[in-house]
Amino acid sequence: MAAAATKMVKNELLSHSDDDDTEENFSEDGDWGDWEEAGVEEDGDVSESDFLCLFCDAHYVSCALLFEHCRVSHGFDFHGVRKELKLDFYSSFKLINYVRSQVSCFLCFLCSIWFLYVLLVFPVMQSFSVDVKDVNFPWDDEKYLKPFWQEDSLLYSFADDEEEEDKEDEEGLDREGLIEDLQKLGDLSIDDVSINKDVTLISNKQSCVDGLVVVNGKDEEARVCDGRLAGRNIRKVNENYFGSYSSFGIHKDMISDKVRTEAYRDALLKNPSLLAGSVVMDVGCGTGILSLFAAQAGASRVVAVEASEKMAKVATKIAKDNKVFNDNEHNGVLEVAHSMVEELENSIQIQPHSVDVLVSEWMGYCLLYESMLSSVLYARDRWLKPGGAILPDTATMFVAGFGKGATSLPFWEDVYGFDMSSIGKEILEDTTRIPVVDVIEGRDLVTGPALLKAFDLATMKPDEVDFTETATLEPIESETEAKLCHGVVLWFDTGFTDRFCKENPTLLSTSPYTPPTHWAQTVLTFQEPISLAPDTVLAGADRSGAIGTEESPASSIHLRVSVARASEHRSIDVSLEATGVSSKGQKRRWPVQIFNL
Repeated sequence: MAAAATKMVKNELLSHSDDDDTEENFSEDGDWGDWEEAGVEEDGDVSESDFLCLFCDAHYVSCALLFEHCRVSHGFDFHGVRKELKLDFYSSFKLINYVRSQVSCFLCFLCSIWFLYVLLVFPVMQSFSVDVKDVNFPWDDEKYLKPFWQEDSLLYSFADDEEEEDKEDEEGLDREGLIEDLQKLGDLSIDDVSINKDVTLISNKQSCVDGLVVVNGKDEEARVCDGRLAGRNIRKVNENYFGSYSSFGIHKDMISDKVRTEAYRDALLKNPSLLAGSVVMDVGCGTGILSLFAAQAGASRVVAVEASEKMAKVATKIAKDNKVFNDNEHNGVLEVAHSMVEELENSIQIQPHSVDVLVSEWMGYCLLYESMLSSVLYARDRWLKPGGAILPDTATMFVAGFGKGATSLPFWEDVYGFDMSSIGKEILEDTTRIPVVDVIEGRDLVTGPALLKAFDLATMKPDEVDFTETATLEPIESETEAKLCHGVVLWFDTGFTDRFCKENPTLLSTSPYTPPTHWAQTVLTFQEPISLAPDTVLAGADRSGAIGTEESPASSIHLRVSVARASEHRSIDVSLEATGVSSKGQKRRWPVQIFNL
């Protein structure tokens, strides 16, 4: 096994250096551009039963066969590493993404070096009572919660047989042979590794210039790995994204959302001490409605930033029609910049840290979908004055469990007297893999709400949009019988607090308990409903079934939720882990589910 591992490393390095006809392109965020791998379809999807090796192009129909191949052919014992390092699901998930990202950069040599350390040095550390929790592994970075490949079947299946894995004995490793074979690679050293901001590669000869890495091999033409290729893909996504907002129907829906529009109107018009005479920036202005409110409130200058060319022209026309536009022919206060906020300096004259109030309606489904918050935080750090106001200034995510009434099951159970419940069950099964955006009513919730995540938009860092949090769902105390919890509902509130809105603080809520908004709520369905009941119902009962079944309802549900920006630009991945807890503290954990929004 040891010899196979190092032989694979050396052969893979040689195969890359001898391939004159291959041009690899790898970006800073881990995406390949315009490449086709064996077994990967043209649209980028991997078939459901197709598991691609972590190190080569071999395909297998099951995780077990794939990991056995990795162990025998590449010397990488995934289950052994998990057991040795006591890796939980999330750490293992990140480990897979880490290995894929490094191998794609031709860093399988470094991977082998690291796992050699894991298998040799770590047991010695343990003998000196070094706690695994004190060790920082290279895959601990939260960025590895984002799938390196969007449709990586392995990520969704490797934990299915965790119980069986715990029963397996870890096989011995030929450590001495591994050391000897690594010593044979004397022509490779850490000096051969060059890291620049867009790409990391191994080569004996390298030159790095402005995000380009030129790899030269013997008697071969230079090959260029350009991290900016992925930038073209991102620009394409951005063009489609901003282009989608060229539809007037979308803007009609948003403006017609009274909860949304009136919250912003009140924050801008009913806080004169904040707006009068201020310089205001509106990020993603659309029709310019928020900029118009700011001008009406007495701002001395309003910079409306809009990346959609069509909507920038529309906002300009509307500003002129309402006599607030500012140019050589008009004496108003509002100016429209057709630009992404990150490139604003190329469009207008504006000094850094010269804005008094930064306003934006950036929220997406599940709060973070569309990933516009990063642009708002960029604008905050680049343009807002120290101590300036950001509106809204808080954002809070909540979670609650929903019952049968929030599903389509009741509808299909009685269709003009006919039982069509099989359709409802099929629909419900589909939603265990796909998040649903729908309006859920408070009466259909079977638990109370729980706080999931709170953001302070005035101080948060951009990478805080990726997070893992826990929450506990408690059944509604007034219930007199057990209820089935079919999944969870996510929603958010944004606050215009008295930190900046001193005269009239306000709250924009998308809660199931308040009037519906165009955001609705985001619904994540459990693979299996969990029976839940208050302690008052469970008291004195002899429960012998599995926790969470109708025979033995749980008294609470413990959730672990991760939200991370997906590898596909402007998308997010949500992972959900549920554990049922009985009134006696007994626990039952369900497999982790991953949703892409």
